[in-house]
Amino acid sequence: MKTFIAFACALFVTNSVLADPNSAAMALARKVAAKSQQAANQTDTERPPPQQPQQPPQQPQPPPPPPSPALQATMQNIANLRDDFAALSKTTDTNSADVLKLSLLNNLAAAAQGTKPSQNSISKLGDDLTTAITGKEKLRAPQPKLAQYVHAAFNGSHLTPEQQTMICDNTQRILTNGEVSPDDATNVVNDLKTIVSETK
Repeated sequence: MKTFIAFACALFVTNSVLADPNSAAMALARKVAAKSQQAANQTDTERPPPQQPQQPPQQPQPPPPPPSPALQATMQNIANLRDDFAALSKTTDTNSADVLKLSLLNNLAAAAQGTKPSQNSISKLGDDLTTAITGKEKLRAPQPKLAQYVHAAFNGSHLTPEQQTMICDNTQRILTNGEVSPDDATNVVNDLKTIVSETK
């Protein structure tokens, strides 16, 4: 019995001794793995983030081309005609209308960018427009369109027959809706037709 107990104890000690090196090796391996993982994590945190690719410097935008002198002249003439129509529609005094008509005649003469109509045709249109528009407050809203149509008539070489018809029809409609008498509206439209034909 004593021999068996001694043998069991010797076996137990042997297993403990044999187990310890394995356990120690496993523990050491775990410790090394943990340290290497910790070192890798620390390296990742210390490494600067990857740089974004730099955008190429923005090229300065070239300035837009200046508007053509012809376009500027057109826009200015339409604005001037609109101002003349506005002034005439506000006045009811004949003497004031005669003074305002001088500005209108100057702006009508400046409207043609190519072939100019005759001075008689310009004067007749100026007279008929002054008669039609003076004191007509209802014409205030459509004055910009009316100014565009009058300006376009002075540049007949740029108009198709369809555009000529549209200009005359719309001018007649604007004047009629603005309470211009049918005769006065027809006189203005006929003047525009003459000017279109003279500027072809």
